[in-house]
Amino acid sequence: MKANKLLSVLIVLLLAGFGGSAWAHGRVGIGFQFGPYWGPGPWYYPPPYYYRPEVVVVPAAPPPVYIEQQQESAPEATTQQYWHYCASAKGYYPYVKECPGGWQKVLPQPAK
Repeated sequence: MKANKLLSVLIVLLLAGFGGSAWAHGRVGIGFQFGPYWGPGPWYYPPPYYYRPEVVVVPAAPPPVYIEQQQESAPEATTQQYWHYCASAKGYYPYVKECPGGWQKVLPQPAK
C-alpha cells in the first residue's frame, strides 16, 4: 500500500512538470483513479477559445465650416460721386472745360 501511494505522488509530480502550457491557462485539474484505469481523470478541460478584441473605429468629426456674410453698409462720403463746379465761369464740368479759379466739389442734387 505504501508503494502505491509513493508511486502516485511521483506520477503526479512528474505530470505537473510536463503540463507547463496547460497550467498557463489555469483550467487543468489532474486526478487519478485507483482501480482498473490509470491516467488523467475527468477534470481535464481544453484551453478556452479566445476571441480577438473587437476594433471600433470612430471617424473624426469634420472641421467646422464658417460662412462669412458681408454686411451691407450705407455709401460713405469717400465713395460718393461729386459734381465739379467752377465759380468764375458759373458752370459745371463737362460744360465748362477749364476753370482758372479751381474746381469745387458739390454733392449732386436732384432737379426741382
